[in-house]
Amino acid sequence: MEDQKNKNQLNIELSEDVAQGTYSNLAIITHSTSEFVLDFVRIMPGMPKANVKSRIILTPEHAKRLLMALEDNVKKFEKTNGTINVPGGHNPMIPPMTFGGPTAEA
Repeated sequence: MEDQKNKNQLNIELSEDVAQGTYSNLAIITHSTSEFVLDFVRIMPGMPKANVKSRIILTPEHAKRLLMALEDNVKKFEKTNGTINVPGGHNPMIPPMTFGGPTAEA
């Protein structure tokens, strides 16, 4: 039984560079018949241009697993921390571009 348990175990390593993470405040999702592409972008106030910081390519099956895992984790988060509010008056699929601070003046 112990041998079977060890055979099914996956050892995942996390390098220091990857462990630092990459901040993103916009995700763009596209798909074809064979894959989903998730582009993670960082938009900064006052900058007219933003770059893709990371791209993840998934099979449709893995995309669905990711969706289910995110739904499960959001439910667990909200159970502990309360409802995550998405500001009204905006399309929830498009993030607000105001960043919540005062507008810049020259």
